[in-house]
Amino acid sequence: MTYEEIRQNEAVNTYIRQADAALATLGFTEHSFAHVTLVAEKAGYILQTLGYPERTVELAKIAGYLHDIGNLINRVDHSQSGAIMAFRILDHLKFDPEEIAIIVSAIGNHDEGTGVPVSPVAAALILADKSDVRRNRVHNTDPSTFDIHDRVNYSVTKAELKINEAHTLIKLKLAVDTHFSSVMDYFEIFMQRMLLCRKAAETLGLQFKLMINEQQLM
Repeated sequence: MTYEEIRQNEAVNTYIRQADAALATLGFTEHSFAHVTLVAEKAGYILQTLGYPERTVELAKIAGYLHDIGNLINRVDHSQSGAIMAFRILDHLKFDPEEIAIIVSAIGNHDEGTGVPVSPVAAALILADKSDVRRNRVHNTDPSTFDIHDRVNYSVTKAELKINEAHTLIKLKLAVDTHFSSVMDYFEIFMQRMLLCRKAAETLGLQFKLMINEQQLM
């Protein structure tokens, strides 16, 4: 079973669609197909660039695509809820138990509240997920009513996550329009995420660097 086959699974896509609808009602940023596809592709890019086996890359992409389905149940503890949902889906699809374990463990550990980069797949998922900050994730169309999460996401006009040629560091480079939020706003809500990214990078043998408007901050 491949990543592309998971992407075509209608039950999975229904869960993703409905989870995003629930979060939109609560005022959260976009967690639908744009987000999960981007996370899947970035997670795959990280492990592929570092020379991991093709199947491990595929598992990281599957974990990325499934990682937020737990929001369908509740935002609180959504990583653990999502891991349980993913277990049922993958078991039903006759995945190998070892592969299920890798994917489910990564999903259950991707949130900054409780997550730990317990494996290369988990580390890649964390880095891919926490680096997805961008203007078009904001559902709210009225800037006058933005909360801090809306302001910070809307302020990011460009985000790049790249591994250097020597495979020694991974850099998150952001362009931030400070008319909408300050760099300090970013740290106020994302510091815990960035610290988790540092741990994830170390799991992969990398240093994590954060640059905002050409200034290195981590």
